[in-house]
Amino acid sequence: MKNIDFYFSIGSTYTFLTITRILDIEKNHDVKFNWKPFSVRVIMKEMNNIPFPKDKKNKVEYMWRDIERRAERYGFFAKTPVPYPLSEFDLANKIAILGLSEEWGIDYVRHTYKKWFQENKEPAIEPSISEVCKELNLNKDEIILKANSTEIQKKYEKNTDNARKNKIFGSPSFLVNNEVFWGDDRMEDAIIWSKKISKI
Repeated sequence: MKNIDFYFSIGSTYTFLTITRILDIEKNHDVKFNWKPFSVRVIMKEMNNIPFPKDKKNKVEYMWRDIERRAERYGFFAKTPVPYPLSEFDLANKIAILGLSEEWGIDYVRHTYKKWFQENKEPAIEPSISEVCKELNLNKDEIILKANSTEIQKKYEKNTDNARKNKIFGSPSFLVNNEVFWGDDRMEDAIIWSKKISKI
């Protein structure tokens, strides 16, 4: 089984498409994705890159419609526009890091994205955070406290630093033997590459 590092940020719009289909892709292609939440916001600020600024109305409208079209192509739906950018971006991703260390992280990310893109509920704030915690039988206050701990903050910063060192600049990104594949539409390319290098 091939291993692929999956760098993502809750707050990235196109990552909804990846999150929704990644488990089926993993099963159907006999690969293992290593989930690595990081702060794409920090990296984009370092590059002076604002991907969808409010003053670029046509580009923003295209993004929303493109996500809807691609979701339909994949067999699910997105109801856009959604709240963007996130007011609790860092908390959303630190909860993901905590959850991945406690075996509920993938479910948390998937539930959170579903509420964001199909129910118009912004991640890591009410009512989304309470609903997700209830669905996963988690204590919301305890989760937030742990997510804001120094330990989780250090893991978050480490993931972001590793993304930077590997020249990752966007979410979602897939890393295969130092090769970066950026974008939901490059997930299958990353899988093909991982199998190609195993034959070398």
